[in-house]
Amino acid sequence: MSDLHDDLSLGALELQIDAWLAALKADNDAVLAVDRGEPDERRWYVRLRGVEKDFITVWLTLGQRTLQYETYIMPAPEERQAELYEHLLRRNHGLVGAAFAIGAEDAVYLVGSLPVSALDHGELDRVVGSLYAYAERCFRPALQIGFASRLAASSSTG
Repeated sequence: MSDLHDDLSLGALELQIDAWLAALKADNDAVLAVDRGEPDERRWYVRLRGVEKDFITVWLTLGQRTLQYETYIMPAPEERQAELYEHLLRRNHGLVGAAFAIGAEDAVYLVGSLPVSALDHGELDRVVGSLYAYAERCFRPALQIGFASRLAASSSTG
């Protein structure tokens, strides 16, 4: 299997991603911060101000062949796990370029990837925007299923 993108071409793409994310931050008030991972990794963090979910952080990781992206939705559900997972699987059907997944400590994430060859400014904007929209749309209903007792208790005491 050949290396589709060598260090030189990935380095050039890395600089483009930096520029694209800087432009996204400058043009969009919902983008609070854009940060880089460790110096030896090609990883970015885009922190967005949400409405339903206070903050949404999108992680972008540039690999040799793909750009992988993900955002944390919620911790592992405390109850009604089967109902929540069915709900999320059904929602996967309407998502483009992302899917719900169970990650570390059984937390719920939205994840996806695209070929490096398809990456451009518009596609990066679509990825970040889609994850933002999906997280906003799905967060509250998922929380109401997986944490129903806790939410009912907090609303009755407040």
